Amino acid sequence: MTTSLWHGFADMHAVKDAELVLRDGEGVWVTGIDGTRYLDSTAALWYCNVGFGRAEIADAVAAQLRGLAAYSSFGPYTTEPTVRLAARIAALAPVEDAVVFFTSGGSEAIDTAAKLARRYWDVVGRPEKQVIVSREHSYHGMAAFGTSLAGIPLNKAGYGPLVDDVVNVGAHDLDTLARLFEQRSSEIAAFFAEPVIGAGGVIPPEAGYFAGVGELCARHDVLFVADEVITGFGRTGEWWGSTRFGLAPDLVTFAKGVSSGYVPLGGVIAGVRVRSPFWDEPIPGAVFRHGYTYSGHATACAAAMANLDILEREDLLGRVLALEPVLESEMRRLASAPLVGEVRTVGLTAAVELSNAALAGGPAVVEAVVTAARRHGVLTRSLRGRALQVSPAFVITEAEIATMVDAFEAALREVAAG
Repeated sequence: MTTSLWHGFADMHAVKDAELVLRDGEGVWVTGIDGTRYLDSTAALWYCNVGFGRAEIADAVAAQLRGLAAYSSFGPYTTEPTVRLAARIAALAPVEDAVVFFTSGGSEAIDTAAKLARRYWDVVGRPEKQVIVSREHSYHGMAAFGTSLAGIPLNKAGYGPLVDDVVNVGAHDLDTLARLFEQRSSEIAAFFAEPVIGAGGVIPPEAGYFAGVGELCARHDVLFVADEVITGFGRTGEWWGSTRFGLAPDLVTFAKGVSSGYVPLGGVIAGVRVRSPFWDEPIPGAVFRHGYTYSGHATACAAAMANLDILEREDLLGRVLALEPVLESEMRRLASAPLVGEVRTVGLTAAVELSNAALAGGPAVVEAVVTAARRHGVLTRSLRGRALQVSPAFVITEAEIATMVDAFEAALREVAAG
């Protein structure tokens, strides 16, 4: 039957009659409506860190819905779980004296951070600092700012100009970044970077890169924004990728893992520098006129509190660190598999990038491997038309990692054999 649902990032000519409809989930496993069980290698979309089927989160959501499901956080209003979660995230934040602005997800968090960066400079008397810099292969959501910041050309093709004054530089090109800052620092508001490039292909930072970025931002008075939508809340074995890789951001965006996707939630953490003009300094008119209907949604915040309880009580960040070498070892098996060009791992995340020879005919070969992996019982997706995404829930076992890699190997051999 042809669907009525327009899927994201989908060629609906093909998908309209070929949906995979899921019904249940437990741990890293999901079950389709036909009863077929799959190992989900992606945590849905990088987000279900604590795994599927967590009754504790469902109970927290139900309890909040029975009380006060939600209320606006505009002006002086808010709800109890909203302020409790803000305090908890501020205490975990990779910046000191932090405050938290909530959104409904990662794309809204990026747009919030970009607007806040520009508004900050306006409030402190430097409104000419409007330019925002991002990196090749980066992904920063799909709202207007995020689409414009993207370092994945296909994600902004055909939309025309959305946000002006955006510059993209090489993923690890400190020399170009230094020249840009030297020439245009009086115009540049902020530099955005993922600690680990995610949807662009799971690309860890090169040694010394972020130390260099931090030095350049400090020297040229540019705000540093860490996009932790994927890496936040444990994906690299620390609460924040900023901690693991030594970033010193002024703003931090988050989403996904804060609630493990049980209810959509995101936000921006602001350190003392960006916070002060709006909170502490007597600057007339220093108001951030921005917000969303569901900013700080009470039920979403209750879900996040329960999710953080699980992460802490079960020491799932420690589990990520323990499983990282296991994942790396198992994924290394694929380096010699047919079609494979490179395998990259960091934390509980990996990518299997196909070789240039395999990709010579275009990205269809990646989709073929994704489809073959599903036939072998594992769900994954294409990254930038070049690689397979691997980002399982933190509860995956060593045996399940081996099962997942076995399926990838079988899928690669099947596609290579034609």
